[in-house]
Amino acid sequence: MIMEITSKENEKIKYTKSLLKNKKRLQEKKYIVEGYRILDQAIQCKADIDYVIFKDEFLNKEEHKKFVDFLKNNNFRIYKTTNKLFKEITDTEKPQGILAVIRYKEYNLDEILNNNSNFLIILDRIQDPGNMGTIVRTADAAGANGVILLKGCVDIYNPKVIRSTMGSIFNMSIIQENEEIIDYLKEKGFNIVSSYLNTDNYYNNVDYGDKVALVIGNEGNGIKDEIIEKSDILVKIPIYGKAESLNAAMASGILMYEIKNNLSCK
Repeated sequence: MIMEITSKENEKIKYTKSLLKNKKRLQEKKYIVEGYRILDQAIQCKADIDYVIFKDEFLNKEEHKKFVDFLKNNNFRIYKTTNKLFKEITDTEKPQGILAVIRYKEYNLDEILNNNSNFLIILDRIQDPGNMGTIVRTADAAGANGVILLKGCVDIYNPKVIRSTMGSIFNMSIIQENEEIIDYLKEKGFNIVSSYLNTDNYYNNVDYGDKVALVIGNEGNGIKDEIIEKSDILVKIPIYGKAESLNAAMASGILMYEIKNNLSCK
């Protein structure tokens, strides 16, 4: 059954709009994904979907009609609303016409480590949503076992982050931790690897060991000194041209694949 919403005073519209704010997402432990493709991925990955809202024009394509029929036949809670009201509950200039509210999937570190993990990503104050999403997507592609967010990172469920992950948000184990996690991982046998300019170690000429936690630092300030001091391995990526440095997401991709290749050869 598809329920219709025509008033901006509707509680479902108000509630969905409220989830555009970080504080409300954290309180409710729910977030928004927008778009047909990413919603299809969410279903394939068995994400915990609370409900779906689509706008009138979404049904203009035959492919979309079949998708809505699929949702209806599989007992998803579905709401149809007007184009105008749909714009109220999305942060994009050109909404794709369908979104879902999804419950957080919560992990803990021990669950991740129990899966014979040997490759983790630690993010230190990554603040740009595009960078965050791209790093999560790259971690997924590079076969990392999990992503650990330290205090000061942008909200992983920010709509811009979700879009940038291109669906990898559903594949990756992501947890929030404090800096004490560094010591815990060292106790568990992980080498803490940090990118650092003042080192003679180039990233492609290092033995990373059997278990690696790669730290990616803040876009402007890099990795905290306290983490650098606790790091087991410091590496740098050479700059052959005139650029001062690489974008955080780009640098993370280079390091992730080098480390993954290194681990695969063990």
